[in-house]
Amino acid sequence: MSAQDQIFIFDTTLRDGEQSPGASMTLEEKLQVAEILDDMGVDIIEAGFPIASNGDFEAVSEIAKRTKRSVIAGLARAIHADIDRAGEAVRHAERGRIHTFVSTSPIHLEHQMKKTEAQVLDIITDTVGRARNLIDDVEWSAMDATRTPIEYLCRCVEAAIRAGATTINLPDTVGYATPDEYKSMFEQIRARVPDADKAIFSVHCHNDLGLAVANSLAGVAGGARQIECTINGLGERAGNAALEEIVMAIRTRSDVLPYSCSVEPRYLTRASKLVSAVSGFPVQFNKAIVGKNAFAHESGIHQDGMLKNAETYEIMRPEDVGVKATSLVMGKHSGRHAFRQKLEELGYEIGDNAFEDAFRRFKDLADRKKHVYDEDIEALVENEIATQGEQIKVIALTVIAGTGSAGKAILTLDVDGRHETRECTGDGPIDATFNAIKTIVPHDARLSLYQVHAVTEGTDAQAEVSVRLESNGRMATGKGADTDTLVASARAYISALNRLIARQSKPDHQELKAV
Repeated sequence: MSAQDQIFIFDTTLRDGEQSPGASMTLEEKLQVAEILDDMGVDIIEAGFPIASNGDFEAVSEIAKRTKRSVIAGLARAIHADIDRAGEAVRHAERGRIHTFVSTSPIHLEHQMKKTEAQVLDIITDTVGRARNLIDDVEWSAMDATRTPIEYLCRCVEAAIRAGATTINLPDTVGYATPDEYKSMFEQIRARVPDADKAIFSVHCHNDLGLAVANSLAGVAGGARQIECTINGLGERAGNAALEEIVMAIRTRSDVLPYSCSVEPRYLTRASKLVSAVSGFPVQFNKAIVGKNAFAHESGIHQDGMLKNAETYEIMRPEDVGVKATSLVMGKHSGRHAFRQKLEELGYEIGDNAFEDAFRRFKDLADRKKHVYDEDIEALVENEIATQGEQIKVIALTVIAGTGSAGKAILTLDVDGRHETRECTGDGPIDATFNAIKTIVPHDARLSLYQVHAVTEGTDAQAEVSVRLESNGRMATGKGADTDTLVASARAYISALNRLIARQSKPDHQELKAV
């Protein structure tokens, strides 16, 4: 591949992805995600929106200090204060970038910006120039580019390049474009704008019509050489183009996509699981590349073909994206050595105390289930890791439920080392259990999400429960897993409550969203 065939991967999971309602991450969680993005070879990490809050500024600054290879970008509106704040946040990075944006479409100018086309051109020149005075690497984005008349878009791009922008991003902000339209837009801009060859062009596609990945690749065919995307396609509304799909499309179809990128695909599954865990957004089973069923075969015809030659039904090798081709069957007769080996195969390294707790829960689970799958162990260990150091823990739960009577729950919690038991009724066993928690740990949090799904098949499957609590503008998500759905529900609620309590000391802030 020649230098011009290199595609730069710009990951915005920590900025656009975190704007998904309910997907807010703590500083520690953002650092974990940034670390794996850097390790996997992502070229640019958009670490946040520094002006949005002190927490976002702190996250961008800390990621900038710690990151080894990736360029660290901070987002800024076309406002001097935003640009200055972004510049301050990324100044510790080995390589920093200010990413500034402004709307260009008629509908945005009339209803949101309340500006004329001439005024926006002046804003572009002024703010891009200000950013370039702070840092050499400046990206400019035309928000809602795909609904902007091409003549005016050309003038905006020309102004941005003249003012010093080194990357020009033309996003499909509302997921409106089709692949042919998006490709044509880049071809026209690059042909008509003077000095277009002095900037790298970038795509940023939302998935409102399910075309984000297709549009991104079409934009590359039109001359773009940077793709903005997120792990698991996380993002506003229907999300963004999924990084894992972009990377594997380039790798798998090099015959029609003659490009290269620096991302190491073996990290994709690990990154997907981490982002799912910290955001509280489960990955759909049939999600391309990283879904649970992406490399699963049930049909007899498919199984026959796979046994003869895996290429009959798989166009990628599972190990290429970090999925084990085969799995060790675990059961109640498995010992510590086998269990530790299985954890290592699944990518977990945990301390001795956590290992003993996980092994004990594994043995309890194996006594209740005929088959223990990799997914069972992952859910078990993730739950064990998530509850380490929590001040409130579930000790025991007994529930009485049936037709014609109110549900009753007898719950024992460990609260800062002391055991407290309460008995409560409710409209069913879940309501009774949550009422018991509120009695032991009084709080005013509102339950905004309660979601249950089975980790594996069968009536003995573990239930994985997600709970989201909201209080005074703060939000926290918790997960719990158990073969008993009621126990899993109690653990998930307590996990969310622990997180919410931990965040109560943090100052309020207003989240800003854009691009």
